[in-house]
Amino acid sequence: MGSEYHFLLRKKWYSDPADTDPTYIRTAVMKPQHQRQEHTASYYAATARDTTRYPVLQGACTADICIVGAGFTGIASALTLAERGYSVAVVEANRVGWGASGRNGGQLIGGFTGEQKIIKRFGQDVARTIWDMRWRGHEIVHERVQKYSIACDLKSGYIDVAKNRRETGYLEEDFANLEKYCFPWDYRLLSKEETQSTLGTGAYAAGLINMRNGHLHPLDLCAGEARAAHHLGVQIFEQSPVSNIVHGRKPRVETAHGHVEANTVLLAGHVFHRLEQQRLSGTTFQAGSFIMATEPLPEAIRNEINPQDLAVCEVSNIIDYYRLSADGRLLYGGRTNYSGRVPASIRASLEPRMLKVYPGLKGVRIDYEWGGSIGIVIRRIPMVGRIDDNIYYVQGYSGHGVNTTHIMGEIVADAIGGTMERFDLFAKMPQIRIPGGNAFGNQIVALGMLYYRLKDLL
Repeated sequence: MGSEYHFLLRKKWYSDPADTDPTYIRTAVMKPQHQRQEHTASYYAATARDTTRYPVLQGACTADICIVGAGFTGIASALTLAERGYSVAVVEANRVGWGASGRNGGQLIGGFTGEQKIIKRFGQDVARTIWDMRWRGHEIVHERVQKYSIACDLKSGYIDVAKNRRETGYLEEDFANLEKYCFPWDYRLLSKEETQSTLGTGAYAAGLINMRNGHLHPLDLCAGEARAAHHLGVQIFEQSPVSNIVHGRKPRVETAHGHVEANTVLLAGHVFHRLEQQRLSGTTFQAGSFIMATEPLPEAIRNEINPQDLAVCEVSNIIDYYRLSADGRLLYGGRTNYSGRVPASIRASLEPRMLKVYPGLKGVRIDYEWGGSIGIVIRRIPMVGRIDDNIYYVQGYSGHGVNTTHIMGEIVADAIGGTMERFDLFAKMPQIRIPGGNAFGNQIVALGMLYYRLKDLL
């Protein structure tokens, strides 16, 4: 999810990471844009193994490629490019993994949004390419965790769950595709009774286990990849918001106290429409997503509700998702909204949903609650493209960020090196810009998603 979980950055809200009171989110004061912002008060920030402290950009700097944004997209791209011999500078407004990359549900799920739309446009000849691509992010993550000794609680095991017959049909379609492509990892379609036994709840009508998918500590992964990139010579600058990009043969990325001159610039995250408004404004919009973490649960309870330690995700249009952390907490997320509004209390919003699935957890202490904004593209196809040939952009994963960011990091690195095949599959897809841009975009998207919410309830 790149640097897209920017937590209402468009309004420049500032949240004190030391303040765990969820009402603080509502009463936060407006800070100047240059105000330094640390990580939100999440479970991930509280348990992070790597604490990044890269310098502020001061003075002039040069590189082959300058990347704006140090979320998964920016850091994954930087590491790929450094491995290929490029000199790279990364400029981040806050901290590495400050946005979606360090706040998300931590689920490593195959695929990306808009796959069928791409196949429909280019024909069945690209279907196998799309299928292989949808698992490439997993390969990259697993390879890097091993190669660079990144401790991020990476664990295999995942289940999609359906609440009714219509949603069960989605699982059956996915299962058929796994069989069609001779999927080499373990997978199994579960009945209602088997799903109940697997998850300790009767809330679901069916489940589909996929052991290639899994879960991890996303902030540790992002910081670990940044550390690996830095060791390969990548210059990383934190607390350095970009104020302007000067186009030209050698574009210049400017901050308050310095600049980077490069042959190529990559905008790695959806907040950058404020820098390239003519091209990118009105193409992505914010959807709020929120998570809470319980106290560590006793082993007996963990064995009752999730004995296989699977990441769980509903297949509804408006989803809930959850998993156990490495220290035995239940991380429960969802309550996605498209209005841009933050709940008065994240716990009060999420806890009833958790208790509907697991009523036996009533009275369990909630230790952390946090949230942020996901970058939503109207057509739900990641936006990939170029401005003036030497300024690339990648944005809008619509909630599928951990896997997709790593895929896109490799695709854009290929394109910078002159290999355009996979890049063009996305760059040639038409996108929709909503009239009125950010002023009315969230209201229009919210109205559209109300339709899907009603479908889920039927």
